[in-house]
Amino acid sequence: MNFNFYHFNFNVLDLDKSLKFYEKALKLQEDRRVVAEDGSFILVYLTDKNKHFDLELTWIRDRTDKYNLGENEFHLAFKTEDFDEAYKFHKENDWIVFDNPEMGIYFISDPDGYWIEILPPHM
Repeated sequence: MNFNFYHFNFNVLDLDKSLKFYEKALKLQEDRRVVAEDGSFILVYLTDKNKHFDLELTWIRDRTDKYNLGENEFHLAFKTEDFDEAYKFHKENDWIVFDNPEMGIYFISDPDGYWIEILPPHM
């Protein structure tokens, strides 16, 4: 029996704002979406250019309260070949929420407060 990663979910309050962030900050593109017939929710699946894994953004119409993210102990991680350029870009856009130069990594935050780890290619 084999299992493959398929997607991970983040619930978001402002779908348009989140889509703009993920496209600009991480170059993710919408692959597909599911819209409930009654408009109560929308699922948008984002993917990178390799299309091996999706980030599912779930928007729920009646949700107005911010999501409880605990202590941000869970996160997504992305590797980049252009780590220094990515760091500069994320810094200029004020998205970096935690910088760990000793480990050579940093974290950015999306509009809902989810943390995303950015790694250099050698990790």
